[in-house]
Amino acid sequence: MFIRSEVKSKIDSIWNKFWSGGIANPLNAIEQITALIFLKLLSERDNQKIRQASFTGDSYGSIFEDDKMANWDEFRELDSVSMLECVRDVAFPFIRKYNEGSEFNRSLKDLSFIITKPSLLSETVEGIQEIFTILEEDEKGFMDSLGDMYEYLLSEISSSGKNGQFRTPRHIIKMITELTNPQIGERVFDPSCGTAGFLVSAYTHMLQPYTSKDGRLGANLTDKHLWEKLSNDTFFGNDSDISMIRISMMNMMLHDIQNPHIKQVDTLSKGYIEKDKYQVVLANPPFKGSIDKEDKNENFGINSTKTELLFVDLITRVLDVGGRCGVIIPDGVLFGSSNAHKALRKNLLEKNELKAVVSMPSGVFKPYAGVSTAVLVFVKGGKTDKVWFYDMEADGYSLDDKRNQVEQNDIPDIIEKYHHKDKADYEATKKHFFIDAKEIVAHDYDLSINRYKTIEYEEVKYLPTDEILEEIEALTESIDNDLKELKTLL
Repeated sequence: MFIRSEVKSKIDSIWNKFWSGGIANPLNAIEQITALIFLKLLSERDNQKIRQASFTGDSYGSIFEDDKMANWDEFRELDSVSMLECVRDVAFPFIRKYNEGSEFNRSLKDLSFIITKPSLLSETVEGIQEIFTILEEDEKGFMDSLGDMYEYLLSEISSSGKNGQFRTPRHIIKMITELTNPQIGERVFDPSCGTAGFLVSAYTHMLQPYTSKDGRLGANLTDKHLWEKLSNDTFFGNDSDISMIRISMMNMMLHDIQNPHIKQVDTLSKGYIEKDKYQVVLANPPFKGSIDKEDKNENFGINSTKTELLFVDLITRVLDVGGRCGVIIPDGVLFGSSNAHKALRKNLLEKNELKAVVSMPSGVFKPYAGVSTAVLVFVKGGKTDKVWFYDMEADGYSLDDKRNQVEQNDIPDIIEKYHHKDKADYEATKKHFFIDAKEIVAHDYDLSINRYKTIEYEEVKYLPTDEILEEIEALTESIDNDLKELKTLL
């Protein structure tokens, strides 16, 4: 993700204005900024269609025909007080009824306008206008640049560290996407989607082979049927937080994904009954949480209320046979001694093909969480013969709270070795290796890498005994001489 410095500067300025303007909750700020960006994008698209219709002679009715003042170009010309009234009374209600009947519409039906200072709104509108002007000049293409800009905007949620909200780092999401390799035609699901980072990553990955020489993502994909599949039957997500649903919906739309299926659902509750539906699941489910026993879904294969266990068990249910999963779990899932922990790991080995366990260092989620984590990659169905382990020591960033960029980075090697591991010329090392499933079973289904990691001891070579004795005698003689000299001096 490359963001021009002037775009970063303007986004940072908008954030600072919201902070000083009394909207300190990052989720509330993101909602308001995203809605305004969405209004600008709708106006841009509407203007483009009007121009095309004028050129071709076709008829086209503007989407703002009945709500002219919801058009960005109209309310932007107003003074700050009138602009606030217009956006509050016309533009935001327009968003709430946009694309009625769709999941996008249902997620935004309760969207509120909470900006109360006219100056904050007018300055934000001008900032967004300037950002769009810069993006339209970007060589890589407007939509690609817009998506990157929004990713940077979302990164402020994690840097603010408010309300316990922190996002999965983009480079970790990209790594997991590379490992699972989603393809056009497959359904991709995130059971706790947050801001839809995994779904956007899957979309980008799918279009990468069709990227043009000038860097426009998916420009060489001309099959209308595949575009239809991408738009309408590919991306699915759930989250229990309506704010995250709105943000993820608009995130997908801003990446030009027209019809994402993201719902406000507690995926672990009795109300969620999907199974055997998805070909790819990408997830970083909540750690260390628990669910009300009374509301727990009855279809779980393990007896637990721990969310980190239930989500993995849920994934094995919603995946179609042959479907692939990449999921982040806390280390405790790998070696926990409870019956539920063991049952889950046994299920992964004996009813699925556990492909890989990638151990990640504890600093990956700093400064907001210091827990050690791992990535599980598995395929639903079949049985595991052997498991590939990789001991990630660095992810390209310092493992302290600052998370500054550093040279050491195992991620490219993880991706390369994972896709090469089944070839005849693969060579295991102390950093990555296979362990036979029978050995894992013998160790009570323990999947922690430290259980199997080879520890190399360096042989210490000592001098022969007679040489050591000669050195001791020489040293003793030297000490005696020094003592004699000292006595003489005294």
